[in-house]
Amino acid sequence: MLRVGLTGGIASGKSTVSALLAEYGAVVIDSDLLAREAVAAGSTGLAAVVIAFGPDVLTEGGELDRPAMGRRVFGDDEARARLEAIVHPRVRARAAEIEAAARTDAVVVHDIPLLVETRQGDRFDEVVVVDVPLEVQIERLQRERGMSVEEARSRIAAQASREERLAAADHVMVNDRSPEQLRDAVEKLWNTLTESAALRA
Repeated sequence: MLRVGLTGGIASGKSTVSALLAEYGAVVIDSDLLAREAVAAGSTGLAAVVIAFGPDVLTEGGELDRPAMGRRVFGDDEARARLEAIVHPRVRARAAEIEAAARTDAVVVHDIPLLVETRQGDRFDEVVVVDVPLEVQIERLQRERGMSVEEARSRIAAQASREERLAAADHVMVNDRSPEQLRDAVEKLWNTLTESAALRA
């Protein structure tokens, strides 16, 4: 089994790369999806969040109010650490279950937005970073999420720097070109990863 960590800054297109790798046959473990499951309505994770932050982080329907939760933790390191202490262990436990169920010769891709920030690079055989220039991130956040330039810069600044991510990379996927060029690049990456997996078999 080849264990791959996949990461990239906000609006880098990491999810697109993840989806393409899944098309080629990778077992993709999406940390964002698992984080949502960890605090789904009725879960022990959500109950722990309510204990830590109070019932005002819930919607009227009893689900986590993500925008409200985001406002509570953004820029507040202590609050974010409390939330992460609830969510991260649950995410890692579920990811380990999925990985354990994969074939022994599989390429398992862990899609982790904050891989560099949480210093998880050493957990993986290979680290793939999806990279885009800063101006592309800002333009995408404006176009796709309706952010102002100031909001976009603030969100980008809250993550690891581009240089920090690139320093952690074994493979870099530059995603400022056409969808067709990205697909070609991902196909080459997939071939490289499957060769690495075969050598480990």
